[in-house]
Amino acid sequence: MKSTTRLIVLSILVLAILSCGPSQQEKAAATMDEAQQFISNGDTLKAIETLRKVHTLYPKASEQISASEKRIDELFGQLTDSRKEQINSCNKKIAELEKNFKKEKTEFDLYEQYIPNELSFNRSWNKSFLQVNLDERGEISLTSHYMGKDWIKHTSIKIYDDGLEFKAPEVPLDNPNNRESDFLDYKWEKVTYTGSIADSTIRFIAQHSNRQLKCVFIGKSHYYIILEDFNKEAIKNGYNLSVALKDKAQTEKQLKELEELEEKWRKMEIRASYSPPNSIK
Repeated sequence: MKSTTRLIVLSILVLAILSCGPSQQEKAAATMDEAQQFISNGDTLKAIETLRKVHTLYPKASEQISASEKRIDELFGQLTDSRKEQINSCNKKIAELEKNFKKEKTEFDLYEQYIPNELSFNRSWNKSFLQVNLDERGEISLTSHYMGKDWIKHTSIKIYDDGLEFKAPEVPLDNPNNRESDFLDYKWEKVTYTGSIADSTIRFIAQHSNRQLKCVFIGKSHYYIILEDFNKEAIKNGYNLSVALKDKAQTEKQLKELEELEEKWRKMEIRASYSPPNSIK
């Protein structure tokens, strides 16, 4: 009898202790505080993911559920508005920079091409110079044009000024991007630098376009030119336009992913364990 009484008393004590633990409302509030910390750290999507747990884990915390859902709406709105503002900003930059180019697309082009206004035929047909090449995706490349009486068989270029220089990696003579031809008494050599080679070289010129940059064509022999102001300006404009076009494309991708993510969350297809794409955080 005594043992039974003790067991009953012990059970009552255990229940009393358990009943003193945090309520669902308190746990939900703690989760919302955790979400706020993620917001403070700049990880808005992680905050939304955390807020979604309130509905799933604490169904009795109706007030917190309502507050968390409202906060999720606000956060998604902030993210989408931010992306749209970035796209508008890119559009303004693109519209301004496009004034320095004419667009064309021939039967040989997959994408519309931007041709710098500065590189007119009269300015460049009989000279050695550097040409920036850009398409509507923002993909950019650089071509070194050599014209002279003798072959120099160049495979690279070096851009330099006092205490400053950058050498592009070689494009071998047997590479399809290294071409040559002759017309009358003149030799023509055309080397195109693409990918990271082009990006690094073009960025170097754009960042130092205020300097008196020179260029040496490097091959079996060397040929030196001074980059004219219009040539540097064309390369700088091409680089800035490339950056703006790629930024716009990336932001549009992020906005689409964000909208798809919000729609899935609304349909309850994503649970608390879901990890959103890093690209849209």
